[in-house]
Amino acid sequence: MKCMIVFACLLAAALANEDAGVLRNEAEVNVNNFKYALELDNSVKVEQHGEQDGDAWRVAGSHSWTSPEGEGVSIQYVADENGYQVLSANPPLPTPPPIPEAIQRALAYIAAHPPQPEH
Repeated sequence: MKCMIVFACLLAAALANEDAGVLRNEAEVNVNNFKYALELDNSVKVEQHGEQDGDAWRVAGSHSWTSPEGEGVSIQYVADENGYQVLSANPPLPTPPPIPEAIQRALAYIAAHPPQPEH
């Protein structure tokens, strides 16, 4: 579901540029699998494919475009029963700062001393 939201956002951004022409638009949708590819003349490229395995779907894809600053941006991802996972990104996605030692100790204490149920 998350990957579809990401795709919808990127597609909306791409289509917001009224001057973008479609260079490639391919889609194949079946009951247990799908694939599509979209390429616009404003540097936007989107590819995604997925297949159903029992009740679970595994979807993989990539998005790329040129930022307003002229830099290439790309993301490759997979989405499955473990959620949405970025496999690679250029530029790299931001990462959170390390957890301060005092917070790590507090979390360890809380885990070691769970609250007792009230009677």
